[in-house]
Amino acid sequence: MHGPLLRGERRPRVALVGRRRTGKSTIFQAAASPAVRHERLAGVGGAYEECIVDIGLDQISLVDLPDIETLHRLSEHDRIVLMYLLWGDRWPPIARHESEQPAAAFHAPDVLVHVVDATSLEKDLELTLELGLLGRPLVIALNHVDEARQKGLYVNVAQLSARLGVPVVPTVAHMGKGISALFQAALGAARSRACPLPQPPSAHIAESLRALGAVIADPQVAAAFRVPRPLLVSQLAENDDYFWRELGEHFPGLLPAVSAARAAADAALPRSLSEELHADRHHRAAVLYESVTGSIGPEDAEGWRRWLDEFFLHPQWGLIGSLAVFALVLFFVFEVSSAIDAATSARLAAWVGQWQPESTAGIVGRAVADGLVGLVGIVVPYMVPLVVLLVTLEESGVMHRVAFVVDRGFHRIGLHGGVAVPFLVGLGCNVPAISAVASGVSGRERVVAALLITFVPCSARSAIILALGGKYLGGLGVFAIFMLTLATIGVLGRILARRYADSVPGMIQEIPPYRLPSWASLGSGTWSRTKDIVTIVTPLLVAGSIVLALLGHFGADRWINAALLPVTSWWLGLPVVLGVPILFGVLRKELSLLMIYQALGTQDIAPLLDRVQIFTFLVFLTFYIPCVSTFAVMLKMLGRREALASVALSIGAALLIAGSARAVLEIARALA
Repeated sequence: MHGPLLRGERRPRVALVGRRRTGKSTIFQAAASPAVRHERLAGVGGAYEECIVDIGLDQISLVDLPDIETLHRLSEHDRIVLMYLLWGDRWPPIARHESEQPAAAFHAPDVLVHVVDATSLEKDLELTLELGLLGRPLVIALNHVDEARQKGLYVNVAQLSARLGVPVVPTVAHMGKGISALFQAALGAARSRACPLPQPPSAHIAESLRALGAVIADPQVAAAFRVPRPLLVSQLAENDDYFWRELGEHFPGLLPAVSAARAAADAALPRSLSEELHADRHHRAAVLYESVTGSIGPEDAEGWRRWLDEFFLHPQWGLIGSLAVFALVLFFVFEVSSAIDAATSARLAAWVGQWQPESTAGIVGRAVADGLVGLVGIVVPYMVPLVVLLVTLEESGVMHRVAFVVDRGFHRIGLHGGVAVPFLVGLGCNVPAISAVASGVSGRERVVAALLITFVPCSARSAIILALGGKYLGGLGVFAIFMLTLATIGVLGRILARRYADSVPGMIQEIPPYRLPSWASLGSGTWSRTKDIVTIVTPLLVAGSIVLALLGHFGADRWINAALLPVTSWWLGLPVVLGVPILFGVLRKELSLLMIYQALGTQDIAPLLDRVQIFTFLVFLTFYIPCVSTFAVMLKMLGRREALASVALSIGAALLIAGSARAVLEIARALA
């Protein structure tokens, strides 16, 4: 910590400024929150975007202002942007007669981040010299350094920073590189409140400006304009537009003296004062550019890392890189984990299944064995391999790059890209997925992501869909169920995003260097994410297995079926005997599939259930209450309130979606 936390009312306002095509908006998008506020500036000033961004324990209000080209001969557009940079929405007396007044609250920025293009730095440096007159802390984002390097152009960042007296941070905005360091520098500037070093004009021009400065050295002028004197002198000397008109409107008595000072300067200079000022600024920017750039730079030591970043972080190729990582996760889910499951827990379950006790003690023992088999079925094939893969992706730096690329897509459901890989892990098992989310994000985003992950069809639910749906509904039916799942996650994500919109700040996706993970880091990371399964999930899984076994042993099946009659028969249109399989799905979803055949007394359910009933049953099993293992992890990670909210949400969604699907299919069948 470098001082008091900058949060809440203390958070600084950081404005991104720059010319067109410098990457200003790309930097904003790299740090933006899912909840971005869009407002318009007064008059013809265009629109701006704003959001809150977390930077460690601190926060900033990040504003992406419209482009501004120059302060020389201000256009109407640039004039409005300049007014907001100087005054925010609290315009001084000279501007209160404007026909277009600020419509939205806009406090003047505390820090300016000038985004410059390293490939056309000379032109941007002219604007930098102009922005230095505003009297605000300034940070330079030297963007497009990768393109400059490809052109053989190298910028001495340290020398440029020393010459300007401001932090200069090299960035590659479209790859997320340097963004974190940039905003750390902005926070440092907000704390120090240090302004750029003075960049006075050449001596002969400074002498010509002295008389003009003396004319406007009036406290009333300063109070009316509320701008730094060097900026006002420069504008009155160089331009015949806004500031000149306002001076004539409010201080007409000063205009003759100002005109005389300008005329004297024009007479003493080779060209008019306005042209000399502009040419001098252009010359100083060119000299500065020449002093900090060169065609020979340090040897490119990135090598293969640069090529990997072109694959993972490129705006187009990065999507292919992310898809490759997603394909790797899916391969683990449906190939590696399934093979391990068949070789371990499936055999163990078949061996335990040979034990058919009749006594109460035996029933309890068998229930304990079933619970432990269920635990092995989660941990060995799905949790450990997927967690090892997840930790490997994190430690190597690949996962951070995937998160950066998909970040904007996840913004649509109120989340950041850091939850992308946990969502994919959820296809294998929701338990390690929720654990990964809990360790990767915080606050309301953790809650939203965990709630949505419970709707991701894990391998157990996918097995039911593929087994029953593939046999009785065909490929189209299976596809429809999975598409319905994706649509539900998207809709719920938008709803939850609105509910938590104000509490999901922007987050800067770190882009760490590539590195090979060590065995120690893999071991510690895997254990930290799986240890809760022993202390939390195991007791609940075994206890749930015992309770359900005793219910069946003492003939409570008919009571269960009767209690679930409103759900199974009335709402879903299913046979009453399917109440028990639905209840046992709480323990492990595969049990629902196995117990369907037991409840119906046949391995061929087609004569007893029609296609509408099978589709309805599969949709309900896909969405309703997560298994006890998932509930246990949510209880541990999120607390009782959110875990119970997840149960209520899943039950409500399952009833609504399955009931609606049944109604639609029944109507379609009646009309056919």
